[in-house]
Amino acid sequence: MKAVIQRVSEASVTIGGQVKSSIHTGLLVLLGVGHDDSEEDVEYLVRKICAMRIFPDPEGVMNLSVQDVGGEVIVVSQFTLMASTKKGNRPSYIAAAGHEKAVPLYGLFCRKISEALGKQVGTGEFGADMKVALVNDGPVTICIDSKSR
Repeated sequence: MKAVIQRVSEASVTIGGQVKSSIHTGLLVLLGVGHDDSEEDVEYLVRKICAMRIFPDPEGVMNLSVQDVGGEVIVVSQFTLMASTKKGNRPSYIAAAGHEKAVPLYGLFCRKISEALGKQVGTGEFGADMKVALVNDGPVTICIDSKSR
């Protein structure tokens, strides 16, 4: 499972011209689910993301987590994170999980983040053509692969 975490001052997901989710201070998480991922990968990423100290403390040092600052989170499914670019110029998505596996793990990830933060998490819509807008604060962008522990 791969995640790209962006610290944002605002973010939104629009589908078919309608805003589905929007947040202010918090994290935009792009989540890619692989065919060999499991609930263990979900648990690992949720723990890492919720505890990651990437928000500034009063001295401006990145010492606070999204939980510490009472931030919000939007999670967007992103199968293209699983792309292999080793051969040629057309990415291969063979490592990405199919709907039957990816949808339940994406849902579990969103529920676990929501439980950890004690607030509703914004989402996109699995498989939809989404327009994601954000103001990356910092900028701070972190990539995490649950298989690289």
